[in-house]
Amino acid sequence: MIEWLIKIGVMMGVILGACSYLIYVERKLAAYMQDRIGPNRVGPFGLLQPLADGLKFLLKEDVIPRHADKLLFVLAPGIAIVTTMLAFAVVPFGPTSSNPDEWQFVIAPGLDIGIIFIFAVGSLAVYGIILGGWASNNKYSLLGALRSSAQVISYEIPLATSVLGVVLMSGTLNLERIVQYQASGFLNWNAWTQPLAMLIFLVSALAEANRLPFDLPEAEQELIGGYHTEYSAMKFAMFFLGEYTHMITISFLVAVVFFGGWHFPWIAEMGSTYTGAWAVKVGVLAAKVGVMIIFIMLIRWTLPRFRFDQLMTLAWQGLVPLAFINVLLVTFVKQFGWPPWWLTIASIGLFVGAVAMNGMMLQRRIRSMPTAAAR
Repeated sequence: MIEWLIKIGVMMGVILGACSYLIYVERKLAAYMQDRIGPNRVGPFGLLQPLADGLKFLLKEDVIPRHADKLLFVLAPGIAIVTTMLAFAVVPFGPTSSNPDEWQFVIAPGLDIGIIFIFAVGSLAVYGIILGGWASNNKYSLLGALRSSAQVISYEIPLATSVLGVVLMSGTLNLERIVQYQASGFLNWNAWTQPLAMLIFLVSALAEANRLPFDLPEAEQELIGGYHTEYSAMKFAMFFLGEYTHMITISFLVAVVFFGGWHFPWIAEMGSTYTGAWAVKVGVLAAKVGVMIIFIMLIRWTLPRFRFDQLMTLAWQGLVPLAFINVLLVTFVKQFGWPPWWLTIASIGLFVGAVAMNGMMLQRRIRSMPTAAAR
């Protein structure tokens, strides 16, 4: 029990502290990409800006609209952040072992349904958004909540289906064993053998987390903030922390499921027993997660927002068929005992074919536009 409490306390402290400084990093990154300076007033290089922001949220007046459903209005931000934090119970943030006497770098070790647990608690986060939009009794908030429900339900299908291929190849739903399966060699990482599944997973996860270019539930230009329009002070901060926690969860899952987790050639192998090997493995995983977080931030300031019809079309006509075809390819490889690199070739070919088909359909639609206008 003491070990669990220590892990939970450390994990919550690290995640919440990381969220506050990731906001600072994203603001600096946005300033760099837009040729600005960014936060630089509070502390050296603006490093104390997150502390000032947190203090501002604590001291800011907490307004609850008179026309709102007060119980659900207060409950929604708590749901948003608690559900995202629960996912870290089964995410391994370092090496694990089958020996129960050794220190396990995971809060709940040995859970054989780890991926299902993450998807289950992650899908509950949409209830916080829906309840927040409904309880606000605001049309902009309600529209944001409705968009979010449609978006999350749609993208949960390719999100879960893209991982099925990894589960079939590794033969387990346990995240720790998936890492051990990839630790047998650098070329055995799922990112190389199933690149299409990784791409589908990343796109679907961004849509699940409402990150740009999929932030339709909170589109400021259309919905004035969407589901959190009526929120202020710490309630708004909890929604914000929930979004950033979800981004950290996505980065951990991509690193663990597709990029070998703590494994790295020569310095963090399965049999590495030198002094401080566990610290190196934790550092390797943290570095992979950090690179993925920076990549997600770069996407935010690179791609424009989709229209809602484009968002749904991408899910149902693009990602869902590709995810199911990918599972079918993995099934053939497993059934006939073909080498894993066949999956790499098939994934690249499938992606190129899908892009070519979409380009042909787009050209046909463009050619038909003048004819339709003349009629």
